[in-house]
Amino acid sequence: MPRKGSVLREFPILIIVALAVSLLIKTFLVQFFYIPSGSMENTLQIGDRVAVNKLPFISKTINRGDVVVFRDPANWLPEPYEASGNKILGKVKDGLVTVGILPNPAKQYLVKRVIGVAGDKVICCDNGKLTINGKETSEPYIFAGNKASDLDFNITVPEGKIWVMGDHRGSSADSRYHQDDVNNGFVPVSKVTGQVFATIWPIKSVGLVPGQNPIK
Repeated sequence: MPRKGSVLREFPILIIVALAVSLLIKTFLVQFFYIPSGSMENTLQIGDRVAVNKLPFISKTINRGDVVVFRDPANWLPEPYEASGNKILGKVKDGLVTVGILPNPAKQYLVKRVIGVAGDKVICCDNGKLTINGKETSEPYIFAGNKASDLDFNITVPEGKIWVMGDHRGSSADSRYHQDDVNNGFVPVSKVTGQVFATIWPIKSVGLVPGQNPIK
């Protein structure tokens, strides 16, 4: 049986190893995010916690139909407001950010579905549906009662960019509404954190979030 002094000496080492493993997972494998808005309903609900797979994005593999988390590409979101509060809770929150349990509030993130990848020509709307490279889309994930888009557009996705849209089309300020920004509404691949692969909280929402290619 190990002596008490030996256990106490090993405890800091165990803490350091645990933090190192958490940082490794956060950097290369999985990160967790909170869904603050209804722009991806009903695929994702307000208040859902989701797990994001970062591994495919090391090789920049992004597929049409993936649900992705990305850093704000060009001031799509207002500046975050961080209210002052309990210093101890603040330290705890900083620690959770460091190990990847909470996202960094200094880096604002969005979650949308990839509709177009490099080279895709996306047009709205023909017979009430998007077309991609001349093919009519099938989008069963769109929020009930929404159109494919209330805004017409005709774009071709440049190299190194993606075109994203929320599943709740009537409540998503996505690529369609930022065509006058520095990226013309496209999201640079370098801004993508990873693919949402599961909802982990609340219990009633736990499950996988598969990608769904809008064209076959």
